[in-house]
Amino acid sequence: MKKRSLRISKINLLLTVSSGILLFLSFPKYGIGITVWVALVPLLCAIKNAGMKEAFILGFVTGIVSNVGIMYWITYVVVHYGHLPYYLGVFIMLLLAAYLSIYVALFTAGLIYFTDKGIPRIITAPVLWTCLEYGKSHLFTGFPWENLAHSQYLHRTLIQVVDITGTFGITFLIVLVNVIIFDAMTSKFKGRRLWGEIVLGCSLILIVSGYGHFRTHQLGEADKTAEAMDVAIIQGNIDQSIKWNPRFQYETISAYKHLSLQKQSSRSGLTVWPETAVPFFFQDENNRMHGEIVNIAKNSGEWLLFGSPSYIKECDGGEDCVSLLNSAFLLSPQGRISDQYNKVHLVPYGEFVPLRKLFPFINKLVVGVGDFRSGNGYYPLTMNNHKLGILICYEGIFPEAGRTYKKMGADLLVNITNDAWFGNTSAPYQHLSMTVFRAIENRLYLVRSANTGVSAIIDPTGRIVSKTELFTRSALKDKIKFINYKTVYTKYGDVFIVICMVSLLCCVIITCKKENRK
Repeated sequence: MKKRSLRISKINLLLTVSSGILLFLSFPKYGIGITVWVALVPLLCAIKNAGMKEAFILGFVTGIVSNVGIMYWITYVVVHYGHLPYYLGVFIMLLLAAYLSIYVALFTAGLIYFTDKGIPRIITAPVLWTCLEYGKSHLFTGFPWENLAHSQYLHRTLIQVVDITGTFGITFLIVLVNVIIFDAMTSKFKGRRLWGEIVLGCSLILIVSGYGHFRTHQLGEADKTAEAMDVAIIQGNIDQSIKWNPRFQYETISAYKHLSLQKQSSRSGLTVWPETAVPFFFQDENNRMHGEIVNIAKNSGEWLLFGSPSYIKECDGGEDCVSLLNSAFLLSPQGRISDQYNKVHLVPYGEFVPLRKLFPFINKLVVGVGDFRSGNGYYPLTMNNHKLGILICYEGIFPEAGRTYKKMGADLLVNITNDAWFGNTSAPYQHLSMTVFRAIENRLYLVRSANTGVSAIIDPTGRIVSKTELFTRSALKDKIKFINYKTVYTKYGDVFIVICMVSLLCCVIITCKKENRK
């Protein structure tokens, strides 16, 4: 094979930057979801005649541009709430963007490797990207933030197939279409192979869309006869700067009380407050505000779910023996604690500090929040004859959390979160876009209560039934349905990824055999 010199032309650099821009424009706030179907085409053009090293660099550039466009809000968070200098906030954001960009770089380098060995892009590109995206979603606690599929959260017909393939099935299809468009634009061979690719792509889109139409109609019919329950979602819009100040506790609880009683649903309905809506240890019954919350549940005659920090003592010593938990409490209409869930999947460098000794400056990020301990596994909370699967904040972006709840009998998912940290950036909208898929994967209604928004009710087809505006104090009341529908994804999980990994392994074996023949 002829060795290529490492040279990156201005046009190739421009093409990779274009791909990065098209990628981040696909996601909220911009939300031009259609651009993702062509976003990789400029990048594929740029690496067409590149060597592996050049392809790696070009892929990294695309990754940096796209991830900075998506994750820019990290700077806002660490500067405003971590109290770090602006330059350090930018550095931390770029550090995360650089890590995420490695996956794009590995994709482009890997694609050149397989293409040089004679394996068609139409096979390797979607398989390779999907496997790398799965790795990004699980390595180092996992970060599945705005994977390719999430850009399609408003295209309901297209995304119904995630109840079989998970979100990675949509990612696979997106990359496949990009490759077909690239081949149609650049291929010298306009014969059967190219037409075969076009027919394959069109057929898959038609099959997926047809399945989507069928499922949305089927679930629409099931929704008409399903058991209903009134739900009130309370969005307190409590400013993060005063949220943990003890002097504002009464004002905070009064705001939630007023909104809850104003929008109370029918008796034995459910009222949902956001993550840490109760800014003190609710478990301490001698706290003067504890009784106020109990009375809200009693006076409304409803079940009340809310977030609150909690703690457990693990020995008889001092503060070192106390572990903090990010919890959700469920109060019965009689004001009794019916159940409690402790958050399992904590936010690294937000709720706990990995490698604390190596990066002591990161400690500033958890001032006022604490270093939390993970809960002992996912388990649904029981409400009469129903079970609620609680997703606290970050947990809403992880498919395995919703899937675990459904397998344990949950018939309603509830996401409580405090997105005030993000300010008026795209992050709250991005967070919502990923949560939509938990409803579709498991065919459950999902209720979302966010401190500053966006709060919403999402039906089992991913339709956002109703939602609030960002940074408004409001109460959202609507009905949810309990639909008993089993999905392939709930039962088998990411089996589609197994197929992709086996396919990738086959590609590796084929290339190794070709090498051995030389």
